[in-house]
Amino acid sequence: MKDLKQDMAKIQTLMGNAFSATGGLVALADGGVMSEPKLQQTLEKTAAEFEKAALELRALCETHCPGVGGYGKRPAASFYAVTGHVEKLGYSWLHIQLNTLLPHCRYQTPAWLSDTIRRLLDDFEAMGNSIPFFRERAMLVIDEHSEVEGRRVFDQDNKGWKAVCNALKGRAIPDDDQYTLAVSLLSTPSPENICHITLLDLRDASDFFALHSGDYAFGSIYGRGDPVR
Repeated sequence: MKDLKQDMAKIQTLMGNAFSATGGLVALADGGVMSEPKLQQTLEKTAAEFEKAALELRALCETHCPGVGGYGKRPAASFYAVTGHVEKLGYSWLHIQLNTLLPHCRYQTPAWLSDTIRRLLDDFEAMGNSIPFFRERAMLVIDEHSEVEGRRVFDQDNKGWKAVCNALKGRAIPDDDQYTLAVSLLSTPSPENICHITLLDLRDASDFFALHSGDYAFGSIYGRGDPVR
């Protein structure tokens, strides 16, 4: 119980910090003036504080969960159907599908995105699967599928793709420096708003892009393995 009280105090502190970060936004609501860059920084700082609190709270829930039969005996709702799934593709490529587009990331990397990917990988391993580890040079292909109207971030350099690299470091690649990991950012018109993340050996890049372009007439390159949800 002592640990629980300490953890709750920590959560209260984090939520207090998040609430304090909204001060600048409250000032705007009261008629204040703020430049667009400053507004964006303020919004992202506020979001980062709430993300930090949410991640800590999610970890706290897992730490103190009494297991099956507790808290009203309701089964825990699975978030994997909402967030995405993991699978291996043909050449032991690692494929992660996120059921959302990459968030904005002009000033800092979104912590929730790295955390979501790590948890999907944890679940993949927990079901007896092994995550391929690319010791030689690897390529990371991030392919967003979306409608033109459904886009939220237009410029590739403003998207949170670095959070993907951070989540894979140490799990599937030794590092994410320029001589270890090559990165390719793609955009594909689609009625779905989802993001495909594929990690492969750099030597397989030509095969991947041939499949992606439809040269082999196999249909979609994605979903050809057994997804783990």
